[in-house]
Amino acid sequence: MHNAHRPTRKNLSLPLAIAAASLLLASNLALAEGSHSSKLLLTGGVSQLEGAAGGGLTPWAVIGGYGTDDEIGASLHYSYADAQDFALSTEGLTVGLYDRVELSLAEQRFNVSDLNSALGGLLGTSDIKQTILGAKVRLAGEAVLDQDTWMPQIAAGVQYKKNQEEKLVKFLGAKDDAGVDYYLSATKLFIGQSLLVNGTLRMTKANQLGLLGFGSEDNNSYKPQLEFSTAYLLSRDLTVGAEYRMKPDNLDKSNLPNGTLAEDDWWDVFIAYAPTKNVSLTAAYVNLGNVVDGSKLGLNGFTDQQATYLSVQLGF
Repeated sequence: MHNAHRPTRKNLSLPLAIAAASLLLASNLALAEGSHSSKLLLTGGVSQLEGAAGGGLTPWAVIGGYGTDDEIGASLHYSYADAQDFALSTEGLTVGLYDRVELSLAEQRFNVSDLNSALGGLLGTSDIKQTILGAKVRLAGEAVLDQDTWMPQIAAGVQYKKNQEEKLVKFLGAKDDAGVDYYLSATKLFIGQSLLVNGTLRMTKANQLGLLGFGSEDNNSYKPQLEFSTAYLLSRDLTVGAEYRMKPDNLDKSNLPNGTLAEDDWWDVFIAYAPTKNVSLTAAYVNLGNVVDGSKLGLNGFTDQQATYLSVQLGF
């Protein structure tokens, strides 16, 4: 990993301190409500890049934390994806209320220092930062208990995203620096086959999750995008899986040459391990495709980004 990609302790201390205090409060509430959670290991998912419970790339219909229908659960996570020319770190807090409602807060930091240097400081920053507030509601079904029916667990969610680099994303061609994603997820767990499958329909204007803003002058309408996950439980504490996430391609015109910011779908393969019920570790290979086509700018590289992804989650 490049040193320029690594977030500093100063950058992380305040958000993590706030999140840790919130997590402590939520975990105390969970203990007060009930000390015997019946959720199985890893069935609450891990923390998705935008803060929701699910896979790394896409949310699932499950509610985060290990709280059941009479408990409050919570999780705290930190994730880091390192590609050839970029890096993305995410830290966040997720609270699950009575296995019905999920609330989440995530802070993303997208390191573009290599590209900014190659462009002679044109971008004006080495990091693009984004805050995401999320909410999810379980509408029907129960992934673990509904084993005698084909009914999946179904949840609806919303994610409000605010990019902190308004001038930059608008220079790149984005219409707005803030936006809202809406999604509907269906998750089915087949315990007998040790298999979990998930499908998500997302309505979004986000460019690269919102890291490059939202929409453009010519493409500023919501677009439906499909997201898929599958996971196979090798044992009660070890899971392998894969994900695919479709993404809109709004930035066909900007202050950069046409096609520079063409957006590709993302996919990954991952392994998740839960040594205890309170800790889970996830590692993945992620294919991000094109983020910036360097050839359009007369630069070598900056295309076909492939990343290693690591995430740790503490849950209650």
